[in-house]
Amino acid sequence: MKIYGIGTDVVNINRIKKSIRNKDFISRLFNNNEIRKCNGQINKANCYAKRFAAKEAFSKAIGIGISRGINFDEITVYNIKSGKPGIKLLGNTKKIVNKILNKKKINIFLSLSDDKPFAVATVVISI
Repeated sequence: MKIYGIGTDVVNINRIKKSIRNKDFISRLFNNNEIRKCNGQINKANCYAKRFAAKEAFSKAIGIGISRGINFDEITVYNIKSGKPGIKLLGNTKKIVNKILNKKKINIFLSLSDDKPFAVATVVISI
């Protein structure tokens, strides 16, 4: 296993709390599963902030940021039953990442945390 990239992002939860009042912000950056998950939480802003930070951290780890066709709503943050978070790529974003990495199998590791007023995510991509 070789590390391809590492990315970290810190987000101010208060900024995301204001942003999620705008439905367009939510629909541009999050997919339906993420929206259901976060809207079902007591503290929606923390949930959205951690997912936003994860998407930013992923874009940094892959090395192209949110340019060149990467779509945040196609970077899906999910949790397995134990609570461990993960990232799944969809659509055009998955195709672009496969092209960048020459269709090599990748592993994406994600760590999320929050301590008001901040949420943080770290992503490690290995090939």
